[in-house]
Amino acid sequence: MCAPEGIRAQLTRILDSRDFDATARTRNFLTYIVEETIAGRAERIKAYTIATIVFGRDATFDAHSDPIVRIEAGHLRRALERYYLTAGVSDAMIISVPKGSYVPNFETRELPRLAAPADKHSSWRSMIPIALLSLATVIVSSWLLVEWMGGDRRPKAPAIPHLLVKPFDDLTNAGNSRAIALGLTREIIGQIAKFKDIVAIEGDAPVGTTVPTDDQRYILAGDVEMADNQFRLRARVINGTDNSVIWAKSYDGDLKASKLIAVEGEIARQVATTLAQPYGIIFQADTFQQPRNAPDDWQAYACTLSYYAYRASLDAKTHPIVRKCLEDAVQRFPTYASAWALLSQTYVDEIRFRYPVDPSSSPASIDRALAAARKAVELDPENIRALQSEMFALYFNGDVEAALKVGELALSINPNDTELVGEYGYRLALSGNWSRGCGMVEETRRRNPGPLAYYESALALCSYFRGDFREAAMWIAKTPTQANPNYHLIAAAIFAESGQTRDMVREREWLLTNAPKLVANLRSEIAVRVVRPADVERLLSSLQKAGVAQPSDGHPLASRLMTTEP
Repeated sequence: MCAPEGIRAQLTRILDSRDFDATARTRNFLTYIVEETIAGRAERIKAYTIATIVFGRDATFDAHSDPIVRIEAGHLRRALERYYLTAGVSDAMIISVPKGSYVPNFETRELPRLAAPADKHSSWRSMIPIALLSLATVIVSSWLLVEWMGGDRRPKAPAIPHLLVKPFDDLTNAGNSRAIALGLTREIIGQIAKFKDIVAIEGDAPVGTTVPTDDQRYILAGDVEMADNQFRLRARVINGTDNSVIWAKSYDGDLKASKLIAVEGEIARQVATTLAQPYGIIFQADTFQQPRNAPDDWQAYACTLSYYAYRASLDAKTHPIVRKCLEDAVQRFPTYASAWALLSQTYVDEIRFRYPVDPSSSPASIDRALAAARKAVELDPENIRALQSEMFALYFNGDVEAALKVGELALSINPNDTELVGEYGYRLALSGNWSRGCGMVEETRRRNPGPLAYYESALALCSYFRGDFREAAMWIAKTPTQANPNYHLIAAAIFAESGQTRDMVREREWLLTNAPKLVANLRSEIAVRVVRPADVERLLSSLQKAGVAQPSDGHPLASRLMTTEP
């Protein structure tokens, strides 16, 4: 069977495509049968379960007298066929529902060449970590070679992407259509400018002309058309080097004077977030650009890309590569605020996840993390990654109130940065504001194609503290971060409360085998992350039900830990 992460990425790609012509009910049908199959419960996919769980039929449902499942299955098959004839023609994975069954098939196929990032952001996810972490290794090696040879031909700034925003074409040319087209153009530029890792440039260079790469790595173009008190913006992003379209989408808005300004602002925010956020369209496109003999400016920027690839898996083995890459980046570009910020976060990760210390580097400390974060803020006080890293370091330094103030400040500067929204929301939730914080995490999972496992484990914890253990178990089952001890700790607590004994035992044994120090210091480890004492006690109570206990609890497992821990 294909890897669950790849299947989910393909599912997201299909659901997000405009060429998947299906109702909400059909989409829920597809999501349900895919998730059940991934979870190993394909035998449960029957007409009755689909009708009652997906379509809301009651327990008296009879498939012979009510053909809803058969009808919707036909709609789903036709929608998938249409998708794979249009937007999905070059997809590496095919999801199908064979006739006579409701259990989906997952097939992979070899493609003649790597496709450019598509209209939305999903299938790239499974390829990025390998590509970027290999790239990071090459970057570090090449920089070391330059040092050994005594060369120093460094550019002055890292090669962050430049986006040329062309004035949108006015196709109506009547009334105030020109003003609306110009207003949308400028509003989008203003929203993109809040993202500090992309430079937005207003210009009107024709697509296809020779323009220096630094000035036109990508081009945002589009047109506006008005009809019947509505307008439609058709936007597209073009790769400035080969004129390929890497993203396109249409947005509709109301022309009523009372709504026009708000609608323009909302469309601009959606476009800016889709293009400029971490894991967004521009980041995806740059991930697949790996120039040979890349110069220092590109290498430094690629280090930030490799950080996001690492964060998608939080893999302890790749962490030192990314840390080394970022340390070299700030050494060569000491004013690169984003690199300082991400370096700070690698230091925090080394502490909070208890990563083994790389023999070639000095151990991280919270003081080093704070220093790097504050350096980033000093260089660019409105850089969201800088403020996010300061919030992060303050939180794990125990200064929760100060951390949340920094997070709120960053949110006021750019509320469209979903990476910040999710991380700040998670900190809010863990500090006791579960309602607001969990809502922000859910928003991020919906809008950001990035590390879903991270957000899903957070939502599992949100459901747990809300007392919805069934939903918590559903979220934690979606989370593929199997190498991270925190995932197993959350899972053990959830399965203990949801009555899933077999899963609970599996998680307990994993923790005992792979994270004995975490279990032996359970209370202090939880208290570093969860602020309210009542929440700490609640988690500990669940973990005691799971058979995971601290030495002071006098549990048999604790005694075993004390005698086996190295």
